Amino acid sequence: MTARTHTGARSVPTPSAGVDTRLPWWALALPVLAFVALFLLITGPGEAHATAGDPGVGGFLERLRQTLPL
Repeated sequence: MTARTHTGARSVPTPSAGVDTRLPWWALALPVLAFVALFLLITGPGEAHATAGDPGVGGFLERLRQTLPL
């Protein structure tokens, strides 16, 4: 019986070139959908008394367009 040495030549496993590391579509879509839903709940009028001309989602989209540097 032989003892293994710590300095022995051991090969480190390397990932093969054919490994697919992309995420499935839902791994990105579900967190984005949850964020948008919660953000709309937060920015929505809720129990606040809205004026008759409240733009709703259109106002949200306009504020989003103004904040994004397009």
